[in-house]
Amino acid sequence: MLLLSIIVPIYKVEPYLRKCIDSLLAQDLFSDEYEIILVDDGSPDNCGKIADEYAAKFGNIRTIHQENGGLSVARNTGIFAAQGKYIQFVDSDDYLEPNVLGSLVGRVERDNLDVLRFNYRNVNEHYEEFEPNKESRPYMDYSVTVCSGMEFLNERLGYACYAVQFLIKASIVKDCLFKEHILFEDTQWTPRMLRKAPKVSSMPDVIYNYLSRGGSITKADDIGKQRKIVESKLSLITDLQEQMRSCADNRWYEGMIAGTLISVIGLLSGRLYRERRIYLGRLEEMDVYPLSTYHLSKTGRRKAVLINLSPKLTCFLLHLKNQQ
Repeated sequence: MLLLSIIVPIYKVEPYLRKCIDSLLAQDLFSDEYEIILVDDGSPDNCGKIADEYAAKFGNIRTIHQENGGLSVARNTGIFAAQGKYIQFVDSDDYLEPNVLGSLVGRVERDNLDVLRFNYRNVNEHYEEFEPNKESRPYMDYSVTVCSGMEFLNERLGYACYAVQFLIKASIVKDCLFKEHILFEDTQWTPRMLRKAPKVSSMPDVIYNYLSRGGSITKADDIGKQRKIVESKLSLITDLQEQMRSCADNRWYEGMIAGTLISVIGLLSGRLYRERRIYLGRLEEMDVYPLSTYHLSKTGRRKAVLINLSPKLTCFLLHLKNQQ
């Protein structure tokens, strides 16, 4: 029986791809128990050739080539092709610890879970562990007890919404595709997925290695890209507001909206400062105040309180701090 489908979207990651795929092969499941679906999303480098090389050598690897559509499109392509009982997402510049899939699948099978969340570590381009923004690392609860998806969302998830941290029943994933052509797709998708899951739990074990590298649009200094980030965050807030209308317990949504707005204010205090009035006016119209402080870090709570007093003043004070 095919237990697991691992979906790997691929785009411009040639220096990292072999390490990623090798880590998926160095596992404690038999090759006929899991498949690796490599989705070449129109990568202009040699990633497609590397993927085909592995697919020709290993019977449990399949490669799908398509025109570039973005991360969500590539993931959805993999979802449609997946044949396993469970689905896991791995980004093509990241990698798994060796011999961990057996324990993940075993835990899900033993407790009849719909979703299992596992722990991760950050690594740099030299594959050395590091902790970015240690003071403001998002809240997470890795309790091994089983609860509903709604309880997990509000009590345990925190605000680090990474699709790559979950092993999920395929029936749930196939009924919860990623919204395409957006940024922050994981944050839009994760609460929808969890709300479909009756039984959810966590493992505190570090399973996943998340590579932090330059070049990401979410870390861009270019003013045009920063403007795109702000627009995407405003769209995310609107999406979350729409989701929470059908939810009786909105604590997670309110906290996530607060954290997203805090990051918008941070961007407006920098290179977009001259455009702050336009965006602050749009936020006022979106009915987002007062901000919740639920499960925010200490830094986030302080900023939320200050923003609730005056978003304009907060933006000004942060702007002054940026000038120092």
